[in-house]
Amino acid sequence: MRSLFILLCSIFFSGVAAQTDTLTVRIKGMRCDECAHKVMTIVRQLPGIESLRSNTERRTTTIVFDRSKTCADSIEARLAATGRYKASPYSPSDTIRRGMGLRIDDMHCQNCANKIVKRLEQIEGIDSLSPHLDKHYVFIRYDANRTCKDAIREAIGELGYTPVNYYSDPKVAFAYYIIPKEQATEETIDKLLIHSDAIDDANVNARNGSLAVTYFKNELSADQLLEAAHQLGINAEVPAPHECKE
Repeated sequence: MRSLFILLCSIFFSGVAAQTDTLTVRIKGMRCDECAHKVMTIVRQLPGIESLRSNTERRTTTIVFDRSKTCADSIEARLAATGRYKASPYSPSDTIRRGMGLRIDDMHCQNCANKIVKRLEQIEGIDSLSPHLDKHYVFIRYDANRTCKDAIREAIGELGYTPVNYYSDPKVAFAYYIIPKEQATEETIDKLLIHSDAIDDANVNARNGSLAVTYFKNELSADQLLEAAHQLGINAEVPAPHECKE
């Protein structure tokens, strides 16, 4: 009897599992977290949708659904009806080209730039690198199916640098501070990002005890940013002019 019970349970649960299917599609119009939320809302209007996971960098969405209640064609038709979020086929072998600019205030000289380029050239999926020493930034083209922004930033951070988002917009400004190494944590980053919508990005480097910030200067001044850091308990100081010893 026990073996019969186990067999029946196995048949039942395998039948339940067999109802679940997974669909991954590219959605070129899904460019940000707000877009991803809209896609989730649209798709969840269909019956049988169990979960969604979006990657805005690759612009893909993976949908787990009960195929006894809906199907891939219905999902794709629902997305196509929006116009902007039309789905197209996705393959892990696709090349998905992306570009990103990173401000690196502690990239002081050509030797610094060479170190960064040498390290990034070792990452699969990076197509080209353009360091600009005069503006302390690097432009990177890469395949989002082979690597990602977080991996690139982490690799630069491991070298002792502090990258943040770079934009050429004149409304955008950058700040760089020295902070106690024990404060160079994710908690410090979160404090700043939560504090003000005028702060676009923040990053720390525990190796150097550094804090870098990208912010909108029409909404926040340099003095206000430093004061906000102090109010949040972050012991930030503007460093003395760098004298490169390389």
